[in-house]
Amino acid sequence: MPQTTAHAAPSAPARAAAHPAARERLRGIASMIAAVFVFSIMDALMKRLSTHYGPLQIACLRCVASFVCLLPVIGWQRGWPSLRVRSPLLHLVRALLGVAMLASFVYAVHRLSMAQTYSLFLAAPLLMTALSVVLQNEHVTRRRWLAIGAGLGGVLIVLEPWSSGAFSARAAAAAAIATVCYSVSALSVRALGREDSRLSLVFWYLLLVGAGAGALSIGDWRAILPGDWLWLAAIGVSGTLGQLWLTDAFRHAPPAVVGPFEYTALLWAFAIDWTFWSATPSASLLVGGAIVIGSGILVILDERRAAEPPLNPACPPP
Repeated sequence: MPQTTAHAAPSAPARAAAHPAARERLRGIASMIAAVFVFSIMDALMKRLSTHYGPLQIACLRCVASFVCLLPVIGWQRGWPSLRVRSPLLHLVRALLGVAMLASFVYAVHRLSMAQTYSLFLAAPLLMTALSVVLQNEHVTRRRWLAIGAGLGGVLIVLEPWSSGAFSARAAAAAAIATVCYSVSALSVRALGREDSRLSLVFWYLLLVGAGAGALSIGDWRAILPGDWLWLAAIGVSGTLGQLWLTDAFRHAPPAVVGPFEYTALLWAFAIDWTFWSATPSASLLVGGAIVIGSGILVILDERRAAEPPLNPACPPP
């Protein structure tokens, strides 16, 4: 017999309304994908500038350029009162991690291809997942663990650690340092986002990291070439958008959910390497990238499954 009205399955709007947390997580996923795209553009520009400027100077210029672009956004939104912070010490720790992360990443991307650097850096989602379980008591399903593990396996295939002379050990170590700093910093965003506004998180990160990197780079500072101002402006715009979307991602979803979607950066790395540096992807890059993308799809499916409400035992399906 067909179900009566009282026992009918809930409609899609009712299911969505019953699970606001699932909607928040999906918004976090969308923000992460957008952030990864614009950050890929910014990283390519920083790689270009790294041929003339040191890592710390580029880290400083990246933050200053984005900070200049952020000020009109704050003025337009009249967000100056929202810049107050409640945990200044945690903001300072996040800034120190940011200085180390940016400088290490620029050092690595200068000596490696975009795809190689991203393959190392994309170990961050796995590290964030482990840290979020330990530090923030996040729940991670077995399916999601398997998907993240598969993504890490894809990264290993991309890197081909069994081959000889694949890349510089120093550059790989720098990418690893950047990965650790980024992972811990991302967890601090999750904690700070409970009390501080999105604008506050971005504002103080750019200001403190820019000031710290600038102070450390004084001894090796080089004059800005006239032709590089346009690239710095593009870094500012892309970095501001990426920082806003990244902060939004970690405020609306746990790191274990949004972290794996950073794997989409590999797609942009392949395209950028081929377009600007004529680096044709190898078979290992393509196979490993396919595995990484597949792991992201599995995470999406697991998230959709989690968004479905549990069946009411008193109202079994027909």
